[in-house]
Amino acid sequence: MTRRWPRQRRKKEELEDDIEKLTTKIDSATAASERLKEEVKGLQKALADLADEQAEMDKVREETHAAYVTAKEDLEQGIAGVQGALEVLRNYYNSEEGAFLQDGSFQPAAPEKHEKSSGAGGAIINILEVAESDFSKNLAEEEDEEAAAQEEYEKTTQENKVNKATMEQDVKYKTKEYTSLDKAVAENTADRDGLQTELDAVLDYYEKIKDRCIAKPESYEERKKRREAEIAGLKEALSILEGQAFLQRRAQIRLH
Repeated sequence: MTRRWPRQRRKKEELEDDIEKLTTKIDSATAASERLKEEVKGLQKALADLADEQAEMDKVREETHAAYVTAKEDLEQGIAGVQGALEVLRNYYNSEEGAFLQDGSFQPAAPEKHEKSSGAGGAIINILEVAESDFSKNLAEEEDEEAAAQEEYEKTTQENKVNKATMEQDVKYKTKEYTSLDKAVAENTADRDGLQTELDAVLDYYEKIKDRCIAKPESYEERKKRREAEIAGLKEALSILEGQAFLQRRAQIRLH
């Protein structure tokens, strides 16, 4: 019986050590899994925000490009109109007789007393030339702004694509990792439960062995009862001895 007790104690210690190691693995894997899940949530939110940002940027780019197309058409029409007017005026005021073509025929010559208003014509031409310059300048600015906006849009869109691909890859990797960790936690938990069941059985048997192999210290009540029993026994023995001595004395008296 005494040999079984050390063996059971060693088994108990081995099981407790294995359970502790599994518990450490489970706690570590659970913490890592929770951390990865939070990171995945953060990445998924970032992907959603990035998609919203790209959608808004696409909308703004479409609107600004449409505005550019309209402005460009208006400016080009304005430039064409001014240039046409300038051509007519220049032809008129540069004509020796003041005649110019309207529909393929010459306009009749002006009366002799008529003089070309070269001063007024020059002022109108100057105004139209300024207008043409302004239209051309505005058109150039619109084209520069459109080119810059398109370049920035394409650059940012490409960056968003790269960021999206990187984050999606991170989500895929981290999801796979925490799934593997969760599987390991489940397996280790099952193993620990099995070891705990075995340990419970060992502990139960261990306690029974201890009860048989280890003398339990007497309580005060037990010691008191035992002493009282011993005293009672001694008193009874003394009483018996005293009775026997009395009988012996009486026997001696009778003999004399």
